[in-house]
Amino acid sequence: MLRGFRDFITRGNVIDLAVAVVIGAAFTAVVNSIVGNLIDPLISLVFRADSLDKAMVWSINGSEFRFGAVIGAVISFLAVAVVVYFVFVLPMNVYRDRRAKAAAAEEVEDAGLTETELLTQIRDLLAETGSANSGGSGHPRH
Repeated sequence: MLRGFRDFITRGNVIDLAVAVVIGAAFTAVVNSIVGNLIDPLISLVFRADSLDKAMVWSINGSEFRFGAVIGAVISFLAVAVVVYFVFVLPMNVYRDRRAKAAAAEEVEDAGLTETELLTQIRDLLAETGSANSGGSGHPRH
């Protein structure tokens, strides 16, 4: 029973999920700070409101429609998406591309011969075979 639990916990995807949750919580604090300290002051200049939650509020028959709050949620989402992409996804993609190119180069090196060296060996082998078949003339028989 404990062994199964240990196997479950040490699986890569469980650890990755835990890391993602922690990083997500940290990003929430950063995004809230950006929105609260940079975006909301800009909104207060434009809409004369303390924050997006209080901007563009329309009341109809006692019901309040808070368009500013919706725009604030969209801005928060886009801020998280931009940070995640440029801080994690893009650098990771560049890193993976570089590793793939390096691995491909290693495979070529591991293969041993370059294309030119291989063609040179083929030429030399053909020349040897031709000289052995023709009695030393250097040309293959047809």
